[in-house]
Amino acid sequence: MNIRLHNARILTMKDNKIIQGEIWVRDERIIYVGEGSDTDKVFSRLNLQSIIWDREIDCCGNLLMPGFKDAHTHSGMTVLRSYADDLPLSDWLNKQIFPIEAKLDGEMIYHLTKLAILEYLTSGITAIFDMYLTPETIADACVDMGMRCVQVGAVNNFSQSVELVETMFQKLNNSHNLISYILGFHAEYTCSRELLQDIAGLSHKYKAPVYAHISETASEVEECKNRYGMTPPVFLDSLGMFDFGGGGYHCVHMEEADLDIFQRKSLSVVTNPASNMKLASGIAPISQYIKRGINVAIGTDGPASNNCLDMFREMFLVTGLAKLKEEDAAAVDALEVLKMATVNGSKAMYLNDTDVLEEGKLADIIMIDLHQPNMQPINNIYKNIVYSGSKQNVKMTMINGQILYENGKFADFIDVDGIYSKANEIKESIC
Repeated sequence: MNIRLHNARILTMKDNKIIQGEIWVRDERIIYVGEGSDTDKVFSRLNLQSIIWDREIDCCGNLLMPGFKDAHTHSGMTVLRSYADDLPLSDWLNKQIFPIEAKLDGEMIYHLTKLAILEYLTSGITAIFDMYLTPETIADACVDMGMRCVQVGAVNNFSQSVELVETMFQKLNNSHNLISYILGFHAEYTCSRELLQDIAGLSHKYKAPVYAHISETASEVEECKNRYGMTPPVFLDSLGMFDFGGGGYHCVHMEEADLDIFQRKSLSVVTNPASNMKLASGIAPISQYIKRGINVAIGTDGPASNNCLDMFREMFLVTGLAKLKEEDAAAVDALEVLKMATVNGSKAMYLNDTDVLEEGKLADIIMIDLHQPNMQPINNIYKNIVYSGSKQNVKMTMINGQILYENGKFADFIDVDGIYSKANEIKESIC
């Protein structure tokens, strides 16, 4: 497909400038970003006289920018949306979530993941960092829906195995250009020392990064200290877990030694403000991460704990809660948050071709409708997106050069009613 997006404001995220111009997409790649006056170089490079466009889209002055990266989620948990609310994390997880998850199979998770993808698309999310139970059926759902997905191992004492993680690492990293896989485990508190040592061994075998839930609650940290005399990051680092990079999800209760490790090992933090707030886990020290140059990305967490897969809400909460925590209205400004949701997310997910809009990058592009009341007047587009933006402003979501959501409608190949029906059928059978 050859698609020309013109008459647009463009926020490339390569720098802080917004230009007036157009973007050309050929198949899954961007072949031009600019004002439209220097397009001869494209024809020269491609040895073409002209391009026959399959679609030319007048953006009517709306904003084109890189898609948001949901850097931590559990898509298959859509079945548990609004099922186990208003409980502390330990009770929520052990008394409500785990018993239902034990009833899920791969086919169920395939359909439940498709439901989550519909929501991602409406929020302008073009890539997800998914941790859940059946990697192959999750990959199938994402390929069938056109969603870019990085999966991470979820091994613990009760499900999956180190052998499965290694198999998926080998298989899914060569399966489809929308799919990749990173080594990981659920959390220190759900894994034996021996299991964690085996995951660290895999990391060293493949020289590969590792991700996990880390220091989400104060009790998690204290329990780890009781077991090993160390905080989770210090203990995991002592096993060689982060010798090849990676990072942690949540990272709410972090001590100076933990911050030192993340800074020294160039690890990423994926913050999940809505989930942490709803489960009363605490507020992550975002300002400290920024001051230390630690890469901070943003995730929604799963729809059972959030319960909404909405990057706009997450962005507002990242900055709003940071300001509250620091008692400083200047803490974590809007442009920094927008970088977390796009560029930093790509870095955390090892998606180096999706971070900015420029020639040669993958065409993961969203259009933000600026002709809505909450976007007017246009004093500062970055601040409008972070402080007043919402899903209603997502006018288009393109992944890999394919438009999957546009003007409130999904692509024709997506059976929305069928997805809803199947999700409710699964809910009735297990809840």
